[in-house]
Amino acid sequence: MLKTVFSKLRLVQKQLLHRLYIGPKRERNVIDEFHKLYYYSNNAGKTWSDTWWQGTQVLKCPLDLWIYQEIIFRTKPDLIIETGTYKGGSAHFLATLCDLNVKGEVISIDIEDYPNRPEHPRLTYIHGSSIEASVVAHVRERARGTPSILVILDSDHSMAHVRREMELYASLVTTGNYLIVEDTNINGNPVLPESGPGPREAIEDFFCSHNEFEVDRSMEKLLMTFNPGGYLRRT
Repeated sequence: MLKTVFSKLRLVQKQLLHRLYIGPKRERNVIDEFHKLYYYSNNAGKTWSDTWWQGTQVLKCPLDLWIYQEIIFRTKPDLIIETGTYKGGSAHFLATLCDLNVKGEVISIDIEDYPNRPEHPRLTYIHGSSIEASVVAHVRERARGTPSILVILDSDHSMAHVRREMELYASLVTTGNYLIVEDTNINGNPVLPESGPGPREAIEDFFCSHNEFEVDRSMEKLLMTFNPGGYLRRT
């Protein structure tokens, strides 16, 4: 009698699991639709435009910020290079993660010099274009001999600019660490379909002549990311 009851319970459990399982294609559609809802809610001053770290606005998806802390804890970079500073929220976030690791510094580069950016002893701001020869030379000099380097690209999102940044900064990334190309979700991937070729297309072109990196899809384990296909690990 007890065996029969357990057998029926197992059957009900299988039926419930079958109903709950939506399949990979439908799962992708659900994620993409939520991604659009989350991304465009920014226009109403919600979600990622209302995300703060220690009082400073951070215009990023918190799920990606969580992945960043996992990467930084694991790779323990001595230097993090960020292009695209804006108000300094993400740069400050990265610097405080270095504090938790008790090692590492952050260089953040931006063509604009916004006032009242957060200050931190591990954080240095550079005013200038990320592809300007003098800026690149300065960063390369700072990176010389550094054992572990992580690079995050988040400045001008046009394909040509991102592709140039990748060519200039990819070689600085140390083996096992990451070149993170942000905002690969634009140009219909799945948001802003009219934006034109951008980071996603720059990555595709980059891989035509570079095989020292691989896309690490495990960094997309939280299902939604603003950087799909943008976590590139140096092998």
